Amino acid sequence: MRLVILFKNANVLVAGGTGFIGTNLIIRLLLLGANVRSTYHKKVPNVANNKVKYVRCNLLNMYDCKRVTKDVDYVFMCAANTSGANIIESTPLVHVTPNIIMNSQMLEASYTNNVKKFIFISSSAAYPPSGNVPIMEYEMFNADPYDAYYGVGWMKRYTEILCKLYSEKLKNPMKTLVVRPSNVYGTYDKFDPQTSHVMAATIRKVVERQNPIQIWGSGNDIRDFIYIDDFIDGLLLATEKINKFEAINIASGIGYSIKDILQIMIDIENYNNYRALYDHSKPSMIPIMLVDTKKAENLLGFKSKIDIKEGIKRTIEWYKNNK
Repeated sequence: MRLVILFKNANVLVAGGTGFIGTNLIIRLLLLGANVRSTYHKKVPNVANNKVKYVRCNLLNMYDCKRVTKDVDYVFMCAANTSGANIIESTPLVHVTPNIIMNSQMLEASYTNNVKKFIFISSSAAYPPSGNVPIMEYEMFNADPYDAYYGVGWMKRYTEILCKLYSEKLKNPMKTLVVRPSNVYGTYDKFDPQTSHVMAATIRKVVERQNPIQIWGSGNDIRDFIYIDDFIDGLLLATEKINKFEAINIASGIGYSIKDILQIMIDIENYNNYRALYDHSKPSMIPIMLVDTKKAENLLGFKSKIDIKEGIKRTIEWYKNNK
């Protein structure tokens, strides 16, 4: 109920509203009665609704950043240059400079236009290695990120520092919030072979009955996966309840190996006689990443509700109907 009060008739900008998280966020904000403005660049919007004002722009251009943040109460910075493991490994700088420019300019534009709160979608991939111990928010800067995510990780960290600067180091501060998701998956995810992440990529291979099913690495890598509806719940709760600079994990708190999720998909699809080919020559990025969720539970009362089997089932159904 309080979320409805917070967002009812509020002017909300979703930067990157044609992406995976942005699309799902827009759908939820409309249900909460918000006046939604969304940026898009090249991708066509997924949500066809006359209550959403889509603005085509380039967030590498400061004029466009100032134009889209004018008269806005909340800015959700979902816009990002992203891709899969193969592109990150082969061209590690591709996600650094464009994202730093977009994030920096959107913060400055939001501040100039007196935005009430700026919400930055960071990443748990920016954390340093923690072995099999779930990592906590205060540990972000204890060491470098994994080598595979060194550039992307420090880009995210730099933007987090900028958020803190705008909230705590200026005479007239702007409220900012940093949300660190684990591996988010679900409806409207990217299933393109060149840009998809492990969950969507594996779903596509299983649904297409590829044989063998090629898995990058050993399949033993462990990740925390959270379904998109749960992530949006946590994101909006954090926006409502946190009114000073904070960084907070939004995750399921449960780790699954790539082999685990493949087997769940195989069972759901009744795909018999498949063969898995584990390609050790391909990048696997991070061997294990577990995320601590105590802060979200204590501050927000948030805990993910949709288990991995139900989330994968919903995602497969959506992919089949929309591919």
